[in-house]
Amino acid sequence: MRILVVGAGGREHALVWKLRRSARVREVLCAPGNGGIEKEARCVSVSPLDQPAMLDLIRRERIDMVVVGPEAPLAAGLADTLRAHGVAVLGPSQSAARLESSKAFAKEFMARHGIPTAAFTIHLHPEDALSRLDSAETRFPLVIKADGLAAGKGVVVARSREDARRAIQSMMIEGEFGAAGDKVVIEEFLEGMEASFIVFTDGETILPAVAAQDHKAAYDGDQGPNTGGMGAYSTDSILGQELENRILDQIVRPVIEAMKAEGAPFQGILYTGLMLTPAGPRVLEFNVRMGDPEVQVILPRLTSDFAVLCEALCAGRLKDYEVSWSKQAAVCVVLASEGYPGAYPKGKVISGLKMAEEDNGVFVFHSGTRRQGDALVTDGGRVLGVTARANDLASAVISAYEAVNKIYFDGMHYRRDIGAKGLNK
Repeated sequence: MRILVVGAGGREHALVWKLRRSARVREVLCAPGNGGIEKEARCVSVSPLDQPAMLDLIRRERIDMVVVGPEAPLAAGLADTLRAHGVAVLGPSQSAARLESSKAFAKEFMARHGIPTAAFTIHLHPEDALSRLDSAETRFPLVIKADGLAAGKGVVVARSREDARRAIQSMMIEGEFGAAGDKVVIEEFLEGMEASFIVFTDGETILPAVAAQDHKAAYDGDQGPNTGGMGAYSTDSILGQELENRILDQIVRPVIEAMKAEGAPFQGILYTGLMLTPAGPRVLEFNVRMGDPEVQVILPRLTSDFAVLCEALCAGRLKDYEVSWSKQAAVCVVLASEGYPGAYPKGKVISGLKMAEEDNGVFVFHSGTRRQGDALVTDGGRVLGVTARANDLASAVISAYEAVNKIYFDGMHYRRDIGAKGLNK
C-alpha cells in the first residue's frame, strides 16, 4: 500500500513510524510533515485544510489509504470529501467530528444519552457567563472551556471567581482563541485521576487501545496553564480489565450507538478523556483522533500490524482484525520551546538526537522541527517527544529522562515528573 498521513506534529510522526514497520506498506507520504518525519516518509508541502490540493496529491501519487492525524481537517470535512471521491480514509465525518469540534455539542449529546459527565451550562454571551459566576450556587474551583478547537489550550481550571472572570474576559471578550471562544462551557470541577481511553471503531466493532495518562499542565505537579500535552505514560495498571469493561459498557458503546442513531455514525479513532472519580468514570472530553502525546506511548506498545488495522477499519472489517499489545510500559517526555504554551521563539538549533536514540528502546518523535541547511531547528511550541519503552514503568521513566539529558536546544523546558503518578499509584 501507499499511505498518506495528514498532519505535521508528533502524533503524525508516531503514525508514520508505526506504518513504516508494516510489511503491507510500500511507501508512506506525509502532508505537510516536519523535519523529523522527512527521515521516514516523503513530505509534501500541502496544507491539510486545502481539500482540492489534497485530492490532487492523492490522485497524482496513487494513494491507497489516508490516515488523518489532526482534528482541524476532520472538523472541516476532509474525510467526507475523500470518501465522496472513493478514497479509503481513517477519520470520522464532519458531523461525527462535532464530538471534538464543539464542546457544547458534546455536552448536550452526553446529556441526551445519559453519558456520565460533569454538570454544565453553556453561554453564548459574556454577560450571561459572568452572571453565572456571580450566582449564589456557584462553587469553586470550576472549569471554563472554549467551545471550539483551541489546540488543547482552551480549558481553564478557575480556582476563584477572579480566575473565572479573567478566563471569560480572555476567551469571550479579548478573543484569545478566536472564534473557538465565542461560546463557552462552564462545568463542575471533578476530582480524581485522569486517564485517556482510545478505541478504534468502524461504527460496529470496537477495539480498545491500551490506556494512557496525559500531563496537560505546563509545569511539575500539574501547575501552570494547560498545554497540548507535556508528556504521557502507558501501563496496563492505569485502568485494569474491570474498569476498562465498565468504561466500554457505560460510555464508549453508548456513544457509538447514539451517534449512529442520530444519523452521524462514527468511524475512526475515538479518544475519551476521563476523570476516574470515587463515583465512577466521568467524561472530560472527546477527541476524534489519536491523542498527542498519548499516541507516542500507545503505538510503541502495539505488537500487531497497524497498517492492517487501519485498512480493516476503513473497509468496515474491524471484526476480522486481531489486536495485540505489549505488556511493557512506555513513557513520553515532551521537550518544549521557551515560553510555551505562550509565545515562543523558533529557529533554535537542536543537538544530541543521534545520541539520544542509541538505546533501542528509545524513540524521538518530532512535533515542531524543520531542516535549516544541515541543522535541525525548532519550529513549534512542543518540539520533541522523547519516548522510552521498558519492562516496567520505573525503567521506562529512567530511560526516557536519560535520553532527554542528551538533547539540547536553547530555552528547552520539560516536566520532570512524567510517570510519577503511576509510580506513586
